[in-house]
Amino acid sequence: MTTVDPPRFRSLLFVPGNRTDMLEKATRHSPGGFIPDLEDSVPVAEKAGARDTVAAAIPTLAATGKPVLPRVNSLPTGLTADDIASVVTPEVTAISIGKIAGPDDIAVTDTMLTAHERATGIAEGSVGLLPWIETAAGVVNVSAICAASQRVRWIAFGAEDFSADMGFSRTVDSGDASEAEFGEPGLIYPRSAVAVAAMAAGVQALDTPYVKFRDPDGLRGDCALARRIGYKGKMAIHPAQIEVIEDAFRPSDDEIERARRVLAAADEAEREGRGAVSLDGEMIDAPVVARARNILRDAGLSQA
Repeated sequence: MTTVDPPRFRSLLFVPGNRTDMLEKATRHSPGGFIPDLEDSVPVAEKAGARDTVAAAIPTLAATGKPVLPRVNSLPTGLTADDIASVVTPEVTAISIGKIAGPDDIAVTDTMLTAHERATGIAEGSVGLLPWIETAAGVVNVSAICAASQRVRWIAFGAEDFSADMGFSRTVDSGDASEAEFGEPGLIYPRSAVAVAAMAAGVQALDTPYVKFRDPDGLRGDCALARRIGYKGKMAIHPAQIEVIEDAFRPSDDEIERARRVLAAADEAEREGRGAVSLDGEMIDAPVVARARNILRDAGLSQA
């Protein structure tokens, strides 16, 4: 089984898998990675054709240097195995798959990927899994899902399908200022549960798309909320969202400067044999130091 150091994403861009023109235009943009989509954005009648379209586009997408993670159709559709056979090549970093309800779904998908890798000469275990938690069952089982396979290197929360599964209406269009700060009431628990489970399992949590793609201010607020509850990135459904998402999940200059000062103060305290030190009126102890290291890690900077 191949051991892989997975890329970390701030943004992943969805591209409809039946649209050759959009797949070509996607290469003009610079998200963290590409998700050519065979699932929700493709009408049922065009599913088979979309496989060929995505397969043809993967080399061009991969040539940008960005990871490619096609989203295959979910297991209940019966289309997953044929999707994998069509679009999983050595240029594919992972597959994304929706409506994962429990660890058994991961085991089935893992088995499909292993069989395909062996049949095509792809290094076994090299293709990762990005499962979507989009149902009540998925939320209940999210910790087990995260730990079900070494292929699971990221996990995403999907608010649209979750709200449909639960039978409540989304309120993203209400304009309620309190929701911008605290999030939609029906999503507070599941959204947080996915982020916590991901952290516990050592996988990266990616937040649900923001459906109002012409509302950069709303997107910016939604990213800020997601980051506060532990998400490290977010899905983009339109190229215009990429820059906002990337900026929102990238630590600011002030955060980086503060983190460096915290680590410098902690190093000084250690040299002097003190367990804690004060900085700007705040006690700098182990958890504060850990948060500072996380900020520099997320910024891709040295922690020395």
